[in-house]
Order: sequence, then structure tokens, then C-alpha cells
Amino acid sequence: MHNPGLSRPLNNIPTTHSLPSEPTHELVVFPIGKLNLALWIDSVYKVANYDPIDGGELGYISVTYVDDQEITVVNLYQKLFKSSPTDELPASSRLLIAQNSKGELVGIPIVDTPKLIEVPQSQIRSLPEAYRRADTFEIASHVAVIPQADTKLTLFVVDVDQLC
Repeated sequence: MHNPGLSRPLNNIPTTHSLPSEPTHELVVFPIGKLNLALWIDSVYKVANYDPIDGGELGYISVTYVDDQEITVVNLYQKLFKSSPTDELPASSRLLIAQNSKGELVGIPIVDTPKLIEVPQSQIRSLPEAYRRADTFEIASHVAVIPQADTKLTLFVVDVDQLC
């Protein structure tokens, strides 16, 4: 039986040539105060429920345990804005746990569930060392500016090795 739709050779089928897609990076995005911060997806270990240990939050660094693992907790709200952590965090919140280059687990208390965003490589820029040393953003290694409908979303990518 002859199928008229298959009568031409396959090498004569017209094709559309598309440009190679731009490389992207996945970022886990979370707000701290009025800032939008992000972590590279590769550094994120997990997101867990977080109940601070009583008396363990005298400074912006404390400790907690998740699944019998000790986690160093860095309260970025308190570190960046020099205010009480209770101003931002409810009694029970989430802990975004990342792993630094030494394999240590570092937790960041967050209020909302973080979002996963795919960002084109061309929209991510490395922050200059001079800026990092002179600003409270010493914890940020990169910045991404993402156009949106009416505005631009600015994300500061946190360097997990600089948290503590």
C-alpha cells in the first residue's frame, strides 16, 4: 500500500533553523526585607521547616538541627539591616539550607517559599571586588537584572562561602 504523504525522500523535508538557545542558570530566589536574593541551584541542599532554638539567636549567627544534622544559621535580615530578627521572621518559618565549598551546611531563615527562576547567562553579572568589600553586600558575588512587564527584577546572588 502506498502512502502519498511519505512519497518524498526524508532529506527533502523543509527544516527551520533556529539559533542556539542562550545558556541559562537556575537560581533559587527569596526575599529578605526589600531585597531579592538568590542562590545557585547547585549550592541548595534543601528547604526545611525552621523553629529557632530558644536563646540561640543572640547575634545574626546561631545553630539549629535539621534531621540530626547541625546547621549554622545566618539571619540575613539581621545581618543586612541591623535589626531584630523577630521583626521579619514569624515564630515558625522556613530554612533555606545551602552547602558551602567546604561541605558545611548553612541555613538562611526565610518567610516565604523560595522560587526557582531560570535566568539567561547574559543577564548575570559578576560584582566587582571593590564593591563587595565596600558594601554590606560582601555576601553577594553576582547580580542579575531581569526585565519584567512594568519594571526590572534585581537579584543579588549570594556567595555561600561568604555567609559566615
